[in-house]
Amino acid sequence: MAIQIILNLLIAFMWMFLSESYTASRFIVGFIIGIGLLFLLRRFLPDIFYIVRLYRIFKLFVFIFIKELIMSSVNIVVLAYKPKLNVEPGIFKLPVELKSSWEITLLTSLISLTPGTLSVAVAEDQNSIYVHAMDLPDIEESINDIKSTFEKAIMEVTR
Repeated sequence: MAIQIILNLLIAFMWMFLSESYTASRFIVGFIIGIGLLFLLRRFLPDIFYIVRLYRIFKLFVFIFIKELIMSSVNIVVLAYKPKLNVEPGIFKLPVELKSSWEITLLTSLISLTPGTLSVAVAEDQNSIYVHAMDLPDIEESINDIKSTFEKAIMEVTR
């Protein structure tokens, strides 16, 4: 991805130099031309087209995380305002398919930033994460929710 961004910036600067106009609008036109050229030559580049990867990153953070943040915040408010607090807190083991340390760190951060859950520890073999949940009626459902949202999105972005 970094190679493609650097190539796109070089194309934009070359466009500015060739047109002998050093304005922001010329740079933007060159950047758009660079995107088009890289799209046409994408089969010769080693990685997935970087605009697709940027879309996946945007989708992860805007659509998935914000949706989960709002839904869990509403659930916490509903639990807090009930006349009788009826919660089942617990810690469960979340098996993960992620391999690199930064993927696991990103997943634990997303879990901890979501209200009602907290990443407690990562297993030494990095194959599982221990998660504390404020309300844990069904462990399997909680595991499937995290795996189908956050872990799946992280794997789409990184692989």
